[in-house]
Amino acid sequence: MGKVSIGLRGWRFDEEAVFAADGTVKPLANMNADARERIVRLSAMIGDPCDACYLRHGDEDIERCNPARAIYGEPLGEVLLCDDHEADFVYWFQEEGGKRLAGERELQSRFHEWFADGGRSPEGFELEHVEEDPGDVPEAPDPDEELPGLEAELEQMDEDELDALDLDIDDLDFE
Repeated sequence: MGKVSIGLRGWRFDEEAVFAADGTVKPLANMNADARERIVRLSAMIGDPCDACYLRHGDEDIERCNPARAIYGEPLGEVLLCDDHEADFVYWFQEEGGKRLAGERELQSRFHEWFADGGRSPEGFELEHVEEDPGDVPEAPDPDEELPGLEAELEQMDEDELDALDLDIDDLDFE
């Protein structure tokens, strides 16, 4: 088993850490704390707009925002990016000092500041996504669909169970 992105590019998970043998998402209690926190955050972020698009268009023109296809940063400090703006983030991270914020939640606000101040990747700066052995990578859920079973599991947990897992799900919207 290898590393896999789920729903959005960026965060990588050990496949066996999050998926049961039948391909379903493991119960949260059976995941390590980091994987559990990131999976729960992903369930809240999939389908959200790109941060850079949102900074440009805001709520008043949100329909012009592209959906996020990549996620970078730490939970509760993540940056969501569409295909058009991912290069801006990678450039900022590699060339404009973002790398020193790796592992810090502040990364999100600092990238937002840079982008809002007109920061962009230079013309010709491109990303190349490399898959070493695409045949070995399992199919990830469609980014427009929720992680199967996760919302139901979270909705069924009582406060004590959530406290035991040390999860903050206040910003999740269960419909």
